[in-house]
Amino acid sequence: MAQKILRNVTHCIFDMDGLLLDTERIYEEITRQIAGTYGRPYPEAVRFRVMGTTEQRSAEIAVGECEIPISVNDFLQRYHKLCGERLKNVPLLEGAERLLRHLHTNKVPFALATSSGADMVEVKTTHHRELFSLFNHKVCGSTDNEVKNGKPAPDIFLVAASRFADKPKPGNCLVFEDSPNGVEAGNSAGMQVVMVPDERLSQERCAHATKVLRSLQDFKPEEFGLPPFSN
Repeated sequence: MAQKILRNVTHCIFDMDGLLLDTERIYEEITRQIAGTYGRPYPEAVRFRVMGTTEQRSAEIAVGECEIPISVNDFLQRYHKLCGERLKNVPLLEGAERLLRHLHTNKVPFALATSSGADMVEVKTTHHRELFSLFNHKVCGSTDNEVKNGKPAPDIFLVAASRFADKPKPGNCLVFEDSPNGVEAGNSAGMQVVMVPDERLSQERCAHATKVLRSLQDFKPEEFGLPPFSN
């Protein structure tokens, strides 16, 4: 059941993969490639279980569910090598730059809360350094010692909120996500959640977001009490 929209947002927290950067399709292709090396399929249902989780947890799910006959560490080594080769020129998704620059111009604090590790974030933002420098701070779930549990646990969003200088209450934070795991994490943190889901996800898997959008281009800040776009 979707939450009621509350016009009390003062801070925003963004996921990255599949929301700001068009990386999820590449992750899917890489995992399918590794699984295919051993004659194993990579079912869509497993793909959606992996979305939003830490790199370690994603590897555990992929290796276990797809019965890939290698260790999780070996999988991660191959995965990181392929990611390093393919993620340096990843494009921004529709509406991402417009929204981030709008928030920055209007002095709305915003943070990044990604399940990726810090090194992977550096690789993926290679051509978007200036834009990503606008974030107040970045929480990289796979390498941040304060994030004890990955999504769907709320840890990453609570840590992200705690690092704003004025320590906003969870109820004043708006999370932007693309995965059911991320939505669950945001809800568990006591935050409102805008979801931009993979088009293959069922309506049922998106039902717990406060608002579901086709892309960030469709976001209306004023619905949450934020300054409206001027164009």
